[in-house]
Amino acid sequence: MSVTDLKPNLDHWPERVDLAAAFRWTARLNMHEGVANHFSLSINEDGTKFLMNPNQMHFARIKASDLIVVDANDAEALSGPDAPDPTAWGLHGGLHRHCPHARCAMHVHSIHATVLATLQDPRLPPIDQNCATFFNRYVIDDAYGGLAFEEEGERCAGLFDDPRKKVMIMGNHGLMVIGQTVAETFNRLYYFERAAETYIRALQTGQPLRVLSDEVAEKTARELEDYPEQDERHLSELKRILDAEGSDYAA
Repeated sequence: MSVTDLKPNLDHWPERVDLAAAFRWTARLNMHEGVANHFSLSINEDGTKFLMNPNQMHFARIKASDLIVVDANDAEALSGPDAPDPTAWGLHGGLHRHCPHARCAMHVHSIHATVLATLQDPRLPPIDQNCATFFNRYVIDDAYGGLAFEEEGERCAGLFDDPRKKVMIMGNHGLMVIGQTVAETFNRLYYFERAAETYIRALQTGQPLRVLSDEVAEKTARELEDYPEQDERHLSELKRILDAEGSDYAA
């Protein structure tokens, strides 16, 4: 029996397990920010109730049963005993209120994506297959306004007006990735950080970049969007590794 078979009496248990696995693997990849940053997953039809990590708990310790339920329409949630981080409520609450297609949202300050976000030109050119994955599929926020309390969260949410674009390069801040499921969103997060690393390392060589044509980049992006089940298989494999190691993520 794997640890994923041990299910406490909590609602949305499979979703909790998936989200906990994503937290653990993000920490393992050193894409965390100590006790900051947040992932969320909608659990009601209009997306305004969502699971989220507890306030200032390290990603490497989060278990499925630790996740709290937050209501984006209830500002009193900030005064309860399990109150989320105010910036988490502002940023993720704004997303889940205003972007029905943002069922899952993952915000990190991962190193290479954040380096990209600090450049005068933070665009990600299609210089390889991973970079091409995101061709015309991200938005750039170039109006950083401080910590993401409610007003800043709603401003950021307004930038996700094109459902095809599911990555936000948050200028002078970090990265926000959205999707329909934990597996889809984590897969996108993982490959964007890989793409950003390739680009930053290519810049460090000082050599001219070989950039794919728009036609090839778009073709590649569409092919990868249609690639079968990669996101689900990716997360499933990560959970198998965690289970084999005896991790308590699914407790």
